[in-house]
Amino acid sequence: MTALMEAPIDTRTSAPALLELRGLTVDYGGARAVDGVDLTIHEGEILGLAGESGCGKTTIANAVMQILRPPGRISGGSIVFRGEDLVGKSDEDMRRFRWRNVSMVFQSAMNALNPVMRVGDQFVDAMRAHERIDKKGALAQAEQLLELVGIDPARIRAYPHQLSGGMRQRVIIAIALSLNPELIVLDEPTTALDVVVQREIMQQVEALKQDFGFAVLFITHDVSLLLEFADRIAVMYAGEVVESAPAQKLGTDAQHPYTQGLLQSFPPLTGPLERLTGIPGSPPDLRNPPAGCRFHPRCPHCTRDNATLYLRQTAERPVLHEVAPGHSVACHLVEEGTA
Repeated sequence: MTALMEAPIDTRTSAPALLELRGLTVDYGGARAVDGVDLTIHEGEILGLAGESGCGKTTIANAVMQILRPPGRISGGSIVFRGEDLVGKSDEDMRRFRWRNVSMVFQSAMNALNPVMRVGDQFVDAMRAHERIDKKGALAQAEQLLELVGIDPARIRAYPHQLSGGMRQRVIIAIALSLNPELIVLDEPTTALDVVVQREIMQQVEALKQDFGFAVLFITHDVSLLLEFADRIAVMYAGEVVESAPAQKLGTDAQHPYTQGLLQSFPPLTGPLERLTGIPGSPPDLRNPPAGCRFHPRCPHCTRDNATLYLRQTAERPVLHEVAPGHSVACHLVEEGTA
């Protein structure tokens, strides 16, 4: 478990927008996995995307990369990269775009790597699919990239099963860097790794970001990790973004009851001992989500004591609105000043 940094965090909101999602909607048959999401990633920043499993985080990443599997499809909104909408682009255009402009570190490194190919050959395949380079040159570049992520270049001849989980994750990060992209999507990059290796990998990503200047979309359910490494955090629930703020602001002044519940679900490393509290209930079925605020069946503040507020919570869908510079919340409690 990681601790919240006390130093001010540079949110980089003054940097130009690199990727903008506007009203992004993704359907899987009769289930709406992503419902009208707005997100912006600026040059050189780390945007954390947090939420429970099934809330739509990975679907957003797959939509950006245009690798949704049927029946998944983008049914609305836009994905704008440097002013150009990616929705509707041809397969060939997207093939050139992937890895060169935006690359992705997938959730399971062992599944992402081909188990019957040597590590070096997988670098060669990725590089030669996008640029003219001979095998010798690609392998030489791969050795340099492995060294950058803390792996002995001699491991270029290893098979994935000969590497530890942390080393496989580093190999995937090195492959993602091979074409010097402007944005790297990290989808649960530290899942199933122990906390020491988690920290090592995230510190390495941060150091590489400083050297290469890329931006990061960091997807995880571990809010404590985001509080330490992200510049800004967006919290998702049931296909929607319910709160977005600079990381330090979110850690000290979360407004949405769901975000507050997430922050209360892991122990602090300093201070007095406190009893941890979970979020009751389960996420809704996205084929038939609740009316009004989708969190209201689990919200401790949704009671019949205030009839007017209760009616809004159960019938009217809240929308994101700014409560402070860079801090947006979708919650009727906040709108009415009762949070």
